[in-house]
Amino acid sequence: MEILVIRHGESEDEKINVHEPLTNKGIEQSEKMSIRVSKEFPPELIWSSPLQRASKTAEILADAVGCPVKYLDDLREQQNDVEDTEFYARIQRIFSYIKENSKPLNRIAIISHGGTISKIIENFLQLPQENNVWFHTAPGGALSRWDVVNTRTLCEIHEVR
Repeated sequence: MEILVIRHGESEDEKINVHEPLTNKGIEQSEKMSIRVSKEFPPELIWSSPLQRASKTAEILADAVGCPVKYLDDLREQQNDVEDTEFYARIQRIFSYIKENSKPLNRIAIISHGGTISKIIENFLQLPQENNVWFHTAPGGALSRWDVVNTRTLCEIHEVR
């Protein structure tokens, strides 16, 4: 199965308010990303955070490729009052759930937030919970493409500008 991991388009300062919508530039970024994804590697299903900036990005991609979106609360960003260990465990559970429930599909997309995506990558690479690694994802439709075949993994990073 191929997994596309996509960070939502640009939003206003989400550190102040996690419910910030996409900016006009964020909508444009999501549209550009969607055009590329629809031509090169369209998913059969999109899993998305329900927060507005991610769900709007998912909606734009779904319209471009003509596939359904499933929203999962556990793909939301880490809240300030949640311990890192609890957040890591939540992402580990939801990533396992997504993989298990996507088995019959050839390609899926996960649309979420920077911190969540960093933890998904840690889980994908099977890094220990206690590590000092942060996987930076640029806002604005940053896209990672993973192909999991048996025990081999191909990772590609694409930035859509």
